[in-house]
Amino acid sequence: MAQNTDDAAPRARLLHTMVRVRDLDRSLDFYTRLLGMDLLRKTDFSGGRFTLAFVGYGDEDTDTVIELTHNWDQETPYELGTGFGHLAIGVADIYGTCEQLAAAGVSIPRPPGPMKHGTTVIAFVEDPDGYKIELVERS
Repeated sequence: MAQNTDDAAPRARLLHTMVRVRDLDRSLDFYTRLLGMDLLRKTDFSGGRFTLAFVGYGDEDTDTVIELTHNWDQETPYELGTGFGHLAIGVADIYGTCEQLAAAGVSIPRPPGPMKHGTTVIAFVEDPDGYKIELVERS
């Protein structure tokens, strides 16, 4: 979609990113309690045997959020594939954040430190399904 040049028409924006999760309660705990997001809405679709939960740091009308899709009958872990890379979240104190996440049992495959060939301090953590979350220190 081309960038909007008409000042009267609304501009397009990214609404959400969807990830499939096996244990919705565990994922909600990770994104809300551990990463500090709010549960914005949660809807069960009994006919389709799935639940959608939207989490984020702001209102869906103004902020991009994450859609957690829980298929009720999924018994085996999802294959994460090779195309998806990661979600990125800006944090004020990356070292303190990683200490808290580690104390809560979160996997941190790449501890905080300057990125290779740069000075930005980053870390990578994994959510309960193994999705990578990049933490980027922002002041």
